[in-house]
Amino acid sequence: DARELVAGSLLADAPIVPVSSKTGLGLDELRDALQRLAAAVPARRSEGAPRLPIDRVFSMRGFGTVVTGTLTAGELRENQELVALPGGRPVKVRGLQVHGASQRSAGAGRRVAVNVGGADVADLSRGQTLSEPGALDVTRRFDATVDLLADARPLKHGARVRFHHGTSEVLGRIALAARTHGAAAVMTELTPGASAAARIRLEAPAVLTRGDRFIIRAYSPAVTIGGGRVLDPAPTRTAIRTPAGARRFRRLDASDDEAVLAMIEERGVQGFARAALTSRAGLTPAAATTFVDRMVAAGAIVAGGDLLFAAPVVSGLGDRLTAALAAHHRASPLSQGLPREEARERVFGRLAAPALFDHVVAALEASRTIRGRDRLALAGHTVSLSPDEARAEAALERVYRDAGLAPPDLPAAASAAEVAAPVAERVSKLLLRNRRLIKVDALLFHADALARLKDEIAALKTAGPAARLDVAAFKDRYGVSRKYAIPLLEWLDRERVTRRVGESRVIL
Repeated sequence: DARELVAGSLLADAPIVPVSSKTGLGLDELRDALQRLAAAVPARRSEGAPRLPIDRVFSMRGFGTVVTGTLTAGELRENQELVALPGGRPVKVRGLQVHGASQRSAGAGRRVAVNVGGADVADLSRGQTLSEPGALDVTRRFDATVDLLADARPLKHGARVRFHHGTSEVLGRIALAARTHGAAAVMTELTPGASAAARIRLEAPAVLTRGDRFIIRAYSPAVTIGGGRVLDPAPTRTAIRTPAGARRFRRLDASDDEAVLAMIEERGVQGFARAALTSRAGLTPAAATTFVDRMVAAGAIVAGGDLLFAAPVVSGLGDRLTAALAAHHRASPLSQGLPREEARERVFGRLAAPALFDHVVAALEASRTIRGRDRLALAGHTVSLSPDEARAEAALERVYRDAGLAPPDLPAAASAAEVAAPVAERVSKLLLRNRRLIKVDALLFHADALARLKDEIAALKTAGPAARLDVAAFKDRYGVSRKYAIPLLEWLDRERVTRRVGESRVIL
């Protein structure tokens, strides 16, 4: 009769031990059987952040707020700072009890009563989880494998269900993706006894990490219909009912290494936070460190500060950056290189993490592929003028040198030098870069003319009353209009040759 009662359940193959509560017959055998089963159960994870799903909250006279629950991971200690999720309410452990006895700490697997400070009974509730700040995340959407009981009704795509995890119950909807075994066909319903990959959207936030187990019950009547395992508690908004979606689920349902690599690759240029190896991927701190060291050594990922990047993403961006620099050199052969920030936005985009750009540039510089700080260029790039450009450069420079303190604008200078406008634009940038021309506001002056001006104005300091200078005197002395006088006087101020006092300048 007992076998028939548990047929088809997780107890179907469990040993049956006859016991008499009156005579005590079989009690020793029962104890031995329980000890064997207990020895075979994997130990709770004691390292890492604590996770205490709250099942009761109440107040005790003389103590204040008390919560109880089963510590599923980590360790609780007196005076430990915790946070209640969802919600984020900070609390502090005032005291601990395990089976009625006060303890200074409690390990995973224990039933614990926690006297917390910083929160009233109304601030906490069943279904929340106590953990360390920043150790766990909340989510409303996650990917999972779902197993339907053999005696359950078929589960339709998009069905509303009751999701049970820890001590929480949340309503949600299941989007079926593909069967976990066999052909990756799009599913309209999950048949009894079958399994499938799915994305579950919750109507309220829950605290989940990869590997967590859960139970699902029908919306109505509220009977248990199956369960599952969390594959990714924070998936990107990607399609799941496609061949690519099916491949992604297969990777998530494989080994820890393969699943985490899939998560890192999905983050692309934004990077995957190291902290998410524990909060999202469910690794212990030690396992996370080992994973990073092993994958970096294998060339599968690149570590950039607190972010991790898939190696193909990094190498692909390196190729794109060198291609962009080559294109820039072809389009602007007189340019020393592409401005660093322009290269970042053009190749990496606004969403890319700065650490990724810095890493790619540093790697390409180390391999002597590119060079530069403010401007990036291919290592072999040199600025060389064609014979026509060299003649244009000399002619344009001569026009500005001869113009002194009343230079023409660039189109007029190009016309005077008999240089085509596009060529004049290119060689003027080269002259500016080489400091043969200097830009003052919107005007271009030859460097020699400005150097002579600085010397002449400085020499006036010993000329008594002439040590002061106003706009009118400057215009008369150098025969220039206000168009040139004002920018030049302000430039002399910036160069600390003069200082404006009222409407005149004092020569320093």
